[in-house]
Amino acid sequence: MNINATLILQSIAMLIFVWFCMQVVWPPILRALDERREKIADGLAASDRAEKALEEAQKEAETAIGEAREKAGTIVDQANQRHTQILDQAKEDALGERQRQVAAAEADIALATNQAREELRAAVASLSVLGASKILEREIDADAHRELIDKLIAEI
Repeated sequence: MNINATLILQSIAMLIFVWFCMQVVWPPILRALDERREKIADGLAASDRAEKALEEAQKEAETAIGEAREKAGTIVDQANQRHTQILDQAKEDALGERQRQVAAAEADIALATNQAREELRAAVASLSVLGASKILEREIDADAHRELIDKLIAEI
């Protein structure tokens, strides 16, 4: 055989092989590549959507955390105000109770003082009567009279 005939036959075989590959092998490969490209594009789009959703979720979480902090601050402020109110009320109640006890004690002291005065008056009256009766039993003598008064003062 001749080099030219071999070259022509090899070229024809190559053309048949290329035609066969383009008709039978190449379309499934292209379809697989297209499917793979679509899957990758879908995956990238899903990744972008997930990233946006994550950003939105983070913003919502930050907003919720901010609201919760504000609410907690409000609750703490209300608790502090209530604490102050309770303390003030307790102070007022304690002062009222103190004043009531002081008034009761002053009333008891006044009552005891009045009773002591009445008892003292009764004792002085009885002593005066006793002293007068003793003076009247004796003669009126200045020295004796002074002596009786000194005794009465000593008894009181």
